Parts: sequence; structure tokens; C-alpha cells
Amino acid sequence: MTLVKATNITWHSTHVERKDREDLLKQRGCTIWFTGLPSSGKSTTAFSLEHELIKRGRLAYVLDGDNVRHGLNKNLGFSLEDRTENIRRIAEVAKLFADSGAIAMTSFISPYRRDRDLARGLHAETGLPFAEIFIDTPVEVCEARDPKGLYQKARRGELKGFTGIDDPYEPPLNPELVLKTERHSPSELVSEILAFLVEKGILNDKPAGT
Repeated sequence: MTLVKATNITWHSTHVERKDREDLLKQRGCTIWFTGLPSSGKSTTAFSLEHELIKRGRLAYVLDGDNVRHGLNKNLGFSLEDRTENIRRIAEVAKLFADSGAIAMTSFISPYRRDRDLARGLHAETGLPFAEIFIDTPVEVCEARDPKGLYQKARRGELKGFTGIDDPYEPPLNPELVLKTERHSPSELVSEILAFLVEKGILNDKPAGT
């Protein structure tokens, strides 16, 4: 339970309904939550999807784990408590993006099911679509990629609490999609996600503006 310290505050309702923004954009606001081990391909997939959506005239934005830790969450480390707060904050931000009518994509390891469930619940409370996409890449493949050298540092004991080595990753039990980055190219994965978004009514099959 998050401690609420702010007092004497009131939620101000906008004069513009969510549907008005969605009608303008010709899409439904939603959050697509990418989760998986470090170096599994979350950011590559998310940024590839963002690029394709923008090319098609859609409003989309990726909230990337490292990028968010440069600003909003730069005061958080990687303890259990800080990881939980990291995910809570980004879930709230993603919810605001989705409420604006944007397709928000989050690329976070988010290793714990309870934190991802919290993110889903925040969206459900306000009727916003939420899709959890599990980037299911074997740890040996992730370690072979290892662009930052973090797995090697963790193996040598230089980096403590590293997900997949000495800290657990809890795979989703019922994700909307499971993607295999070692078997398919980014463009193939993007096509699969786009088909899912059309099926769920997030996108119509015509680009915005037509």
C-alpha cells in the first residue's frame, strides 16, 4: 500500500472526454507493457513498434526503463522497495499517457508479478486497455547479447541483485502476447503486435487522417 502524504487535494475533471481525444486521434488510448529479462529485446521491440505506429500516423510513445531513470526515477536504486516504486510511478505515468489517447509503451524488466498486476489494476480502475507482452528470451541468449556487460559483472559478483542471475524474474502467468525475439525479427514481432491491436479495437485498420 502506497502511503499518501499529500492532503487537501482534489481530482479536477477535464472538460474534454477521453472519447473526444480518441476520436480526434482515431485510436484508443492504451498501455502496452513489455516485460522480460535484461537484454531480452524489450526496448528494441517497443521502439520498433513506436516507429511503425508513427509512420502510420498514430500517436505513440515509449517509456523506456533507462530513460525514465535519467529523470523521473533518478532517485531510485534497485532494491526491492525501489523497484516497486519505480514500477508504480511509471504505471501512473503510462496511465496518464493512455488517458490522453496515446498508445503508451513501457519497456521495463518489471520482474515481480505483483508490481505488474498493480500496473494493470491502475488501468482497470479507469477503464483503460492494458496489454502485458512477455518478451520470452532465454537467459543464455540475453547473456550472449549483453550490450552493457551487466551479466558478466553479475557473474563476477561485481553487480548485486541483477535479475536473472542473483535476483528472480517472475514470468507473467497470463500475458496478452508472448514474443520470441531469438526466433523472429523486430518487423515480424511488430506485425504481430499490430494485428493484436487491431483485433482488440485499439487501432482501426485505416491510418489516422484517412
